[in-house]
Amino acid sequence: MAPRKDVIREKVQATKDIREGVRKELDFDPLVDASDITVKNMNGDVALNGTVPSYLQYLDAAAAAKRVNGVTRVHNHLAVVLPPASYRDDPMLTTAANNAMAQTVSVPNNVEASASEGDVWLTGMVRYGFERDAAEDAVARLTGVRGIINDIEVFSDVEAADVTDLVLDALDRYSLIPDDSDIMVNASDSRITLTGHVRNWAEHDAVMRAAWNGLGVTAVRDDLVITG
Repeated sequence: MAPRKDVIREKVQATKDIREGVRKELDFDPLVDASDITVKNMNGDVALNGTVPSYLQYLDAAAAAKRVNGVTRVHNHLAVVLPPASYRDDPMLTTAANNAMAQTVSVPNNVEASASEGDVWLTGMVRYGFERDAAEDAVARLTGVRGIINDIEVFSDVEAADVTDLVLDALDRYSLIPDDSDIMVNASDSRITLTGHVRNWAEHDAVMRAAWNGLGVTAVRDDLVITG
């Protein structure tokens, strides 16, 4: 049996609404120059293409897309094309990146940065995932950054055996996850796998933060499904 015309029309409208919603959110966000960004959508699976003038805008554009209701995945294909005034040579950007991390309290002093043509490579070892993220956040805000390769290792000699209950307790405190949630937290050695369904990106990010904050966690596999 062929699909009813009204069903097809509803699907087309839903696709159009999400794409237009992302487009409007990008235009609305004062941190993003969306003039060279195009948006494609396939049932909530959104792709961003085009160029932005800074790495921070590359991140902000993806964050803006995630705020739109119905977006279940974002593929960020944006290229960072620096204007001439934002260019920094390798030694200058390397120094700026290391200084930025040194001034960030949550970044351990054994983390280092090196730059090549605007790409910044981060190396070192930390005990928590949030320290790894803090290093990347500090560098992302710098003028002259085109991309970040985060090779910082999370290492701990503490077993993550009890992290399942700790993460689930944290989610209860956040009050973002409904009582009937099917989220599962499975720990193997120091690695965690997250499965189940969340309604939006706020819930997704809350679960991820809780998992990374667990003592002894060195890796988190994200198998969560956003229902939209």
